[in-house]
Amino acid sequence: LKYGALPITFDQGDVSQISASLAGNQLTAGLIAGAIGLVLVVLYLIAYYRGLAVVAVASLMISAVLTYALATLLGPAMGFRLSLAGVAGLVVAIGITADSFVIYFERLRDEVREGRSLRTAVDHGWGRARRTIISSDFVSFLAAFVLYEVSVGTVKGFAFTLGLTTLLDIVVVFMFTKPIVTLLARRRFFADGHPWSGLDPNRLGGKKSPGLRQSIVDRRAAARRQGSAEGMEA
Repeated sequence: LKYGALPITFDQGDVSQISASLAGNQLTAGLIAGAIGLVLVVLYLIAYYRGLAVVAVASLMISAVLTYALATLLGPAMGFRLSLAGVAGLVVAIGITADSFVIYFERLRDEVREGRSLRTAVDHGWGRARRTIISSDFVSFLAAFVLYEVSVGTVKGFAFTLGLTTLLDIVVVFMFTKPIVTLLARRRFFADGHPWSGLDPNRLGGKKSPGLRQSIVDRRAAARRQGSAEGMEA
């Protein structure tokens, strides 16, 4: 305005227009894809881990509720709006959360294969899986943090969603998944290695560790046999 028009011209490059209906359809398609991915993960967990899948599915549901609640609270302050990038972050987060369950459950199964009782296996397996889970989530969160700081536009939505769900994964696994598995280890269905518990030593290719009730029965049977032998000798 001060110096008038400058003697330069602008060459028009590529111009594209996206209608609101098309953007809405893409967002809907992204949400449907995320729902399909979640259903496939749940079906895999049920088929492979059986009874343990109940813990994994419940943990996924809690993580989803916490993610929605925190995104709703923090979104306006951080300029976050649900977009295709945010949906992509949610889909990736499903894999990250499921990976934590797989790590812990496989460590737990390894302990059962070695012949440990389920109560002992829960603590030993957790000690071995905890470091791996923390390291994996730390790397994911660090990548999300760097991406959020250096990116602009919709990519920030992907980074924000990924970082938030990674932090919530740590919270859910430590505060819900591990305590619930500890409680289930006291139930006979899991402690005795029921075939549908996902912790059957025979199915896992390990030794079956006798439960408390079985041990008592064995001791009583041995005592009766010893008493009969002593009676015959007398």
